[in-house]
Amino acid sequence: MHAIAILLGLTCAGAALFEALEVPAAHGWWRLARIALAIAFAIVSVLCFVHPGNSFKALSTIFAFYLLLRGLFDVVVALVGRGLPLWWLTLVIGFAQILLAFWAAGDFGNKAFLLIVWVGATALAHGVLQIVRGFELRSAAH
Repeated sequence: MHAIAILLGLTCAGAALFEALEVPAAHGWWRLARIALAIAFAIVSVLCFVHPGNSFKALSTIFAFYLLLRGLFDVVVALVGRGLPLWWLTLVIGFAQILLAFWAAGDFGNKAFLLIVWVGATALAHGVLQIVRGFELRSAAH
């Protein structure tokens, strides 16, 4: 149980770091949104590290909050950037994260297994988005 809490804390800390790294490139209210999201992810990460022995229900609630914020932000980013190539991928992943957030908040069977799957799926989705954004930046530079 402690290992899952630490894995969740590391995932949220990584998300906070990526959002903080994107702040200088953002302009206007996007900058404030990225700062707020980075702070929220950092708070969720600290909660996971401070109380790693909490029940899976508490961890799944924390992770549901993370998924909901991340999913909503990705949906908004996708809708604003509709002209960009592969904008729909960000939209699909955002909706998937929102659906996972409601699933994580509910009580559906074996929480330990599902929490590991949720953390892994979210880390994978975020990694795919970062790779796609990297290729978009590279193509924009050329």
